[in-house]
Amino acid sequence: MGDAQRPAGPLAGMRVVELSSFVATPLAGLTLAQLGADVIRVEPLGGGPDRGRWPLAPSGTSLYWSGLNRGKRALEVDLADPAGRALVADLVVEGDGILVTNSERWPDLGHEALAARRADVVHVTLTGRHDGGTAVDYTVQAGTGFPLVTGPAGQSSPVNHVLPAWDVAAGLYLAAGLLAAERHRARTGEGSAVKVALEDVALALAGNLGYLAEAQLGGRREREGNDVHGTFGTDLVTADGVRFMFVALTPRQWRDLLEMTGLGEVVAGLERAVGADFTDEGDRYRHRAALFGLVGSWVGTRSWAEVSAALSRTRILWSPYRTFADLAADDAALLRDNPLFATVDQPGVGAYLAPGSPVRVGSAGTSDARAPRVGEHSTELLAERLGLAAGRIDELVRAGVVRDGSGVPA
Repeated sequence: MGDAQRPAGPLAGMRVVELSSFVATPLAGLTLAQLGADVIRVEPLGGGPDRGRWPLAPSGTSLYWSGLNRGKRALEVDLADPAGRALVADLVVEGDGILVTNSERWPDLGHEALAARRADVVHVTLTGRHDGGTAVDYTVQAGTGFPLVTGPAGQSSPVNHVLPAWDVAAGLYLAAGLLAAERHRARTGEGSAVKVALEDVALALAGNLGYLAEAQLGGRREREGNDVHGTFGTDLVTADGVRFMFVALTPRQWRDLLEMTGLGEVVAGLERAVGADFTDEGDRYRHRAALFGLVGSWVGTRSWAEVSAALSRTRILWSPYRTFADLAADDAALLRDNPLFATVDQPGVGAYLAPGSPVRVGSAGTSDARAPRVGEHSTELLAERLGLAAGRIDELVRAGVVRDGSGVPA
């Protein structure tokens, strides 16, 4: 996909080289690509270590990889060969001077080496820890407290979150850091070495959300199951067995809940008995067990049809629990009618609904771009970006420095 064929977007014309694997750094590249940047995904010969990561399509093609690399172009190069790394360095230096990576293995692709060739290079690196140590989302989870406040009340063993939340947040921080450095370069002409440590992402968010300050001040966070900490929300089950989540955050939502359930007088009596003011969010939270019992009794004697109809007439926040299969069901309009999604025909997978960027800027629409095959654009990129002649490209292919991806499955 050349520049003329790339979807328009606010980052149209930006050229980014991505040397990465797994979640955070590919997500940074995807975020930029879906906003219009030309992202060149560099992979070692045979593809990166995450090419076959689960979940898989029936063919064995990685749905995970396909999802995180849509809209990028792929260069397959022998990174163990200095000649291969030189090609990658040339792509950075002779392009927009932007590299995003999660590897510090190759000094000749580091900030210092690239900046010696181009002073305004923007070099963005993900590390595991601030001191350069290694880490992955699952070990960061273990070391930052969250698994010990996740799960049912009273449980003693840790519960890791199935969502790699720190990888996701780190990927977005990488994209934000890259754009900040590029903005700085546009204003001053200066390049930057941008570093994001995965563990620091988790620590920063734990601090920003008050978890660490609470602990430093002597507080102790306990497991609360599906209760929402500090406010009034939990999961309930209707008479016909439908489980849903609801949250009443605001005074208006609390009034709507009392009006919907007809529990106003009963709740007022409880309020007087315990000396509380349930218009106060903190008091609702402190006495949530008794209040959840009252609301749960009302919900438990009614069908989901009755409860959902009543909720839809209020400002209360609510949703039934759904499986991934529920979301993807053929008769469900949740994906089909959402303009976020477009049908993508992915080699090795087939046609399926895939999301574009949730960031909407102007009239830029959802892209139906697929993920590239291994080395699919190798020869195209060497000719287009580096101006190499066909004969020179053939020499590199014969020498095994690059592969052109012809006929290679994803």
